[in-house]
Order: sequence, then C-alpha cells, then structure tokens
Amino acid sequence: MLFSSAAAGFVTSAGLIIAIGAQNAFVLRQGLQRSHVGLVVAVCMVSDVALIVCGVAGMGALVLAWPQLLQVLRFGGAAFLAWYGLLAAQRAWRGSGALVAGHGQAQSRRRVLLACLAFTFLNPHVYLDTMVLIGSLSTRYPGTAQWAFGLGACLASVVWFSALGFGARLLQPVFRNPHAWRVLDGCIAAFMLALCLLLLLHPLQ
Repeated sequence: MLFSSAAAGFVTSAGLIIAIGAQNAFVLRQGLQRSHVGLVVAVCMVSDVALIVCGVAGMGALVLAWPQLLQVLRFGGAAFLAWYGLLAAQRAWRGSGALVAGHGQAQSRRRVLLACLAFTFLNPHVYLDTMVLIGSLSTRYPGTAQWAFGLGACLASVVWFSALGFGARLLQPVFRNPHAWRVLDGCIAAFMLALCLLLLLHPLQ
C-alpha cells in the first residue's frame, strides 16, 4: 500500500515537472554552462519539496483562499519572464551567449540564485501544481499512505532536477558550436515571451 502510494506520487509529480517550463529551461542552460549547477539544482529541489510538503499538510487551501496573491504573482512572473526573454533574444541576436560549455563560472552566484528563486516562486502555477493539486490528490490516500504519496512526489523532483542539471553536460559536445548557443537562446527567448503572454492573457482560475 505504501509503495503503491509512493509510486503514484512519483508519477504524478514527474508528469507535472518534466513538462517544458521556464524553470527547466533555466536549469538546462546552467547545466550546459556548468555554472553553479549544484546551487541551482539544490534550490529547485528544496523549493519543490517544501511546497509539496505544505500541500500534503493541507496548506493548499490557503492558496485558494488568497486569489489576489496569485494575481500579483501572475503579473510579477510575467514581467520577469519578459525581461529574461528579452535578454535571451539579445544573446541570440548578438551571439553573445555562445560561451564555451564548462566556462560559465564567471556568472555571479548571487545573480544565479536570485534568478533561480524568481523562476521558482514568481510562477503562480507552481503553487497550484504542488500545494493544491498534489496536496489534493494526496488526500485520497489514508493515514501514512498520504505521506508516502508526498514522499514519492518529492523523490520525483529530486531525480528530475538532478538529472537535468548534472546530465546537461552530456550535450556539451553539441554546444561547443557557437551557433547551437544562438539556437538555444532563441528558443528560450521565444518560450519565455510566450509564457509571459499566456500569464497575461489567461487569468488564473
């Protein structure tokens, strides 16, 4: 019973976080540059685990009770995505993002940390996915099985962000070509700006 509950939590969480998102795109780029990867992966994992635990503990109801907060995060997240998307577009246009993989440590640790926190907590959907959705689904499992479901969900987050951040180095041979960086930054720019428009045009329900 506990194992099946944990497996259900793992699959549920994996289905939510593996989908392409702004946070995943950021983690991938940091992994390719090998720039503060451990920090980025740790922040993403700890944040996800904390939100999932809060959801399983029943705090998802607080998110639903404060729709105004989600709207503030919606517009704040849209502004951040627009800014980051424009920076990526500028790198793609100028070719200034064509760094040699493995030589990205010149990036400020503080700047990387703040960007990672922004990608995580300025996204209103992260609260709906972790605290509300996973929290609600966990209530289907009685007693300790509910926490087994939550544990499985947390494990999926740990596995995914570790694989994405540290596994990105496997793609480094491709990104030794400066044109590959321009393509990546162009795709990131388009994706971030599209997410920005989605947040602005589609109010949270």
